[in-house]
Amino acid sequence: MRIAGADVIVTSPGRNFVTLEITTDDGLVGYGDATLNGRELAAASYLRDHVVPLLIGRDAHKIEDTWQYLYRGAYWRRGPVTMAAIAAVDVALWDIKAKAAGMPLYQLLGGASRTGIRAYGHASGRDLPELLDSVRARQAEGFRSIRVQSGVPGLETIYGISARGKDYEPAGRHPLPNEETWDTRAYLRHLPTVFEAVRNEFGPELPLLHDCHHRLTPIQAAKLGKALEPYDLFWLEDCTPAENQEALRLVREHTTTPLAIGEVFNTAFDYQTLIREQLIDYVRSAVTHTGGVTAMRKLFDYAGLYQVKTGIHGPTDISPVGMAAGLHLDLAIHNFGIQEFMPHSAETYEVFRRSYTFEDGYLHPGETPGIGVELDKKAAEKFEYEPAYLPVNRLRDGTLHDW
Repeated sequence: MRIAGADVIVTSPGRNFVTLEITTDDGLVGYGDATLNGRELAAASYLRDHVVPLLIGRDAHKIEDTWQYLYRGAYWRRGPVTMAAIAAVDVALWDIKAKAAGMPLYQLLGGASRTGIRAYGHASGRDLPELLDSVRARQAEGFRSIRVQSGVPGLETIYGISARGKDYEPAGRHPLPNEETWDTRAYLRHLPTVFEAVRNEFGPELPLLHDCHHRLTPIQAAKLGKALEPYDLFWLEDCTPAENQEALRLVREHTTTPLAIGEVFNTAFDYQTLIREQLIDYVRSAVTHTGGVTAMRKLFDYAGLYQVKTGIHGPTDISPVGMAAGLHLDLAIHNFGIQEFMPHSAETYEVFRRSYTFEDGYLHPGETPGIGVELDKKAAEKFEYEPAYLPVNRLRDGTLHDW
């Protein structure tokens, strides 16, 4: 079975997505996600101009060989654009292989290790009453685990906080990124009071998560993790920029709050120290940004050797194709932890027809052969690409800071 064609589709049903469609000489079609929020056209160009010409005529069943060909053969390795492009090819080929076998992908990965995939939803509020209402809304939708993000007094807009009645989408359709103002000391003072109030309202059993979004130094992260220990978080996410893997030693020494890291990582090399020294508890990479199913399975198996679990990145800038691929891994692997789940817009689901489901707090990829997502090209054509950028952060004195 040979690759006969490949097409890169950029569509914007509410937000921008980059999809690779691979067709074989016997008519099978597979889809992969290469969406890179705020840099979508870079990933699309890498695929269209440098990867697609290499695919035509290759054996569609040789997934590992194709992965290595694209990773090692380019000489210039790693990085978000390269790994998103490789991920798109990899997922599309796994989609094709599973369709050829007449099975959902998770069956080719060893079969189901659980009946459902525990998911967490996002609750946010500009103030405490709005946050508590948001937690209740997520519970009403069926979520049994909830990420909590709160506004900070004195800061007008910050990561994770949506306007009342609107879904949170940080990528703004503006010529330049929006600029937000950040105050670490105000955040560190305020956040423990937020979790105290949420615990008092909802009790000790509800798993609660929080995302620092890389904004703290190691000692600040250690201080926050210690302050949050009484509120028994499921995890504290991206507490400090983890490119400096050794920095997590300091955080780990000072707090028993579980740590989740890695949504901006692209390969297993980014995790080596973190996993080997058990400095984190959950790996947060997305299939879309970390080389696809092939690379993620190897990463998860390595993490499992050290009792580190998974928490695949699952925001709305991962398309339903990328989400579905992650769900098949979630169902199959042994060291699954939890899955982030932000439901996409109705427009997005019009373009990407999916078989995965969410019910009573659990996701399931479905039993459709392949990954279970098909792209409607006619629907996709209705939504033209629009430039959109994630915000940037500045301290009160104007210094550029991690957003």
